[in-house]
Amino acid sequence: MTPLLLSDIERAVRSSWSAETCTPEFRSRWTEDNPARDQCGVTAMVLNDLLGGELIRGEVHVDGERVDYHWWNRLGRGTEVDLTREQFGPEETVTGGIVIPRPPVTEWLRLREEYELLRDRVMEKLDRRQASESPGTTR
Repeated sequence: MTPLLLSDIERAVRSSWSAETCTPEFRSRWTEDNPARDQCGVTAMVLNDLLGGELIRGEVHVDGERVDYHWWNRLGRGTEVDLTREQFGPEETVTGGIVIPRPPVTEWLRLREEYELLRDRVMEKLDRRQASESPGTTR
């Protein structure tokens, strides 16, 4: 079995984003032109499922005021992976970055449905990729 690469995971995640996987209260501002918009929390959790590491939360500032939070991942040796960084406009600045312990999914009050949808889509794509590369499989 061919091991998954970060590029495989990134491709599966990016192609799985939709309005249904973004933060519900901001769903109206999600567009295909900026598919990473409001996907950071669920994306960070799915990457945490697949790669482990730490969840990092920073603050999003506009004109010096915090307007939101931004989530990404830190893997071994301090390598940071942020698949949704491009969602921000020039007026938005991400500051800080603290490690946040991952709560059990059963305790989530927000984004559980969005996370599960994104996770399932990503896993399906990765499973299909693995199956297509298994010995004896024709493409």
